Amino acid sequence: MKLFKYSELTAKDIQKLVQRNVDPANEIRAVVEEVIANVQQHGDSALIDYAQKFDKVTLTKLFLDKAELEELAEAITPEQKTALETAYSNIYKFHQTQLKTEQKVETMPGVTCWRELRPIEKVGLYIPGGSAVLPSTFLMLGIPARIAGCHEIVVCSPPQKSGKVNAFIAYVALLLGIDKIYLVGGSQAIAAMAYGTESIARVDKIFGPGNQFVTKAKTLIQSTTTTAIDMPAGPSEVLVIADDTAIPAYIAADLLAQAEHGSDSQSVLVCTSAAITEATLAEIEKQLPVLPRAEIAGLALDNSYIVVTSSLAEAMDFSNRYAPEHLILATHSWEQITGSIINAGSVFLGNLTPESAGDYASGTNHTLPTSSYARAYSGVSVDSFVKKITFQHITREGIQNIGHTVEVLAEMEGLHAHRNAVSIRKS
Repeated sequence: MKLFKYSELTAKDIQKLVQRNVDPANEIRAVVEEVIANVQQHGDSALIDYAQKFDKVTLTKLFLDKAELEELAEAITPEQKTALETAYSNIYKFHQTQLKTEQKVETMPGVTCWRELRPIEKVGLYIPGGSAVLPSTFLMLGIPARIAGCHEIVVCSPPQKSGKVNAFIAYVALLLGIDKIYLVGGSQAIAAMAYGTESIARVDKIFGPGNQFVTKAKTLIQSTTTTAIDMPAGPSEVLVIADDTAIPAYIAADLLAQAEHGSDSQSVLVCTSAAITEATLAEIEKQLPVLPRAEIAGLALDNSYIVVTSSLAEAMDFSNRYAPEHLILATHSWEQITGSIINAGSVFLGNLTPESAGDYASGTNHTLPTSSYARAYSGVSVDSFVKKITFQHITREGIQNIGHTVEVLAEMEGLHAHRNAVSIRKS
């Protein structure tokens, strides 16, 4: 990991450090545009061809039905089932609280306004399945979709070498009451859900993280179709703020946990203590070699760095500029600095709160904005799966009270039909 001193960094240096997930030559865009066009034109046959090309799997059909999912799920041990069910329960509890009834407001006598929630009718869930299969992502997306009451849930996940999904994905599908999973991955899955094919229905909104190709596909379809996306969630990242109360072994474990996601992941340490920094690097050297995904984690660490600051305030300033997907405050003083957090996807407080807990089972959602999008986007929630429709009702008293104001404003704008729509009701 590269080492920088905050005091020696210029504004330009910092801007360069916090920039990631870029495609300056538009190479990724060109590939994705070709995939999208091919799926639009050839539908299912294009998806089968891409399964052969990218996943090295020959598919005879594009989906697994409920009976096949039940058969696959039989391979799960009781301990694994309990873990998935506990995660399901905690995630459900947290997200259930987000479905709130909104209050009606009488803005003036006889004029009442309110909002009501309606589920997005058709949603598409993309569950990554590249170097790591993520049943946890299925829970994070499927549970709020169910709580919101979405009418149709389309699920796409890349086929494994067996031409199926793994047992954990299958079991989560059964927990969520989902009877079909489409064996489609990458940007072609995004294209299929955005435009529809012979087998896959077009959806109104697409959810789920992925690599740079998936992220590029999501941003392209958002600008070229009527299908919305949750956020541009690309390669995963973590930023750890640490001081001399942090525990180096824990920091190293957190940095490596993020790094093992993929070679394009990024782990950043912003530390006020040179001694803690050195001890953390030593812990990484000790912990990395024994990881089954050590090679992938090592490549991610080559793309990662450490910034040494003189204070927690400087560390927080850098973090806000970086706008991390995951922010860990590895300090006993976390309560003193949480108010300074401006940009972050999800925050983990204190030395005993690993980011892994949020990834799996604490209850918060792990589908979060990456690549500085935390400046403007929130993580997935029940709100992501609903629309909020406004209503208003005006009584006879209300039209008399509000009427003159509307008439004057309409005339100011030269919209006389607008004025008349009020005047005709006042008479």
